[in-house]
Amino acid sequence: MGQNVLVVVAPAAAMVYIDRTPDGIEFKWWAVARTLVAFAAFSMVASATYLVNDSVDAESDRRHPTKRNRPIAAGVVSIPLAAAMAIVLALGGFGLALSRNWQFCVVVAIYAVQTTLYSFWLKNEPVLDLVALSSGFILRLVGGAYALQVEVSPWFFIISCFGSLFIAVGKRLAEKRELGENHGSIRKTLAMYTEPYLRLLQGIAATIVIMAYVMWAFEKARLDPSSAVWMEVSILPFLVAILRYGLLVELGKGSAPEDVLSEERQMQLMGALWVVLVGVGFYVG
Repeated sequence: MGQNVLVVVAPAAAMVYIDRTPDGIEFKWWAVARTLVAFAAFSMVASATYLVNDSVDAESDRRHPTKRNRPIAAGVVSIPLAAAMAIVLALGGFGLALSRNWQFCVVVAIYAVQTTLYSFWLKNEPVLDLVALSSGFILRLVGGAYALQVEVSPWFFIISCFGSLFIAVGKRLAEKRELGENHGSIRKTLAMYTEPYLRLLQGIAATIVIMAYVMWAFEKARLDPSSAVWMEVSILPFLVAILRYGLLVELGKGSAPEDVLSEERQMQLMGALWVVLVGVGFYVG
């Protein structure tokens, strides 16, 4: 459920958690509570769609070196039980989403439909599978904005779209290398993608996301000179993180993006440094 933490990004970028007042900094607990509701809603619906996907993929997962240990593929959880759990989780997630506002519920519903289509169809269609993978990240980011009713800037949307595409392409490239000659029997689209093509897409996505972030950082610095140095310096850890992730994919370590982010020390360091710099720029600078 690590990907669902993305719902925090838009509210944090919009500075909804802290207010700077003449008396000091005021922490907005209500905003945190609403974010937790959004996180829980996405987590429940995402879990439901994962159960559907794992049920559909049970046979191919049994031929995968690591996915064969998943509960459904391993026979620990039966498909009827998984279906029942998916229904309960989906209904609970939609209920929580609607408790925030109808716009957020619509985003969660779109995520559920898109992910279900991915499980049954889109994952077998070249390019569309990459779009579907990317949109899962994007909908979480946009969902966080709607959950707390904050504006999504054009720069935020561009960075989200192409950052998500960068990760999705890296996932496919790493899977292709990890599975070797068996990749086509496990995931049909992997047999249709060539490594040069995936590298081309990854290069395009990386170039656009880096340029967009640089433009955003300098725009923020121009609008708020007191935070200029923090926003401009934040470009460095962002760039290093992109370059490092690209290297890890080349080494065959990007098939599970959440594992890379949770286990790779340099990525964690760059992420922490970026959060500090942007946080100081937003809330203190």
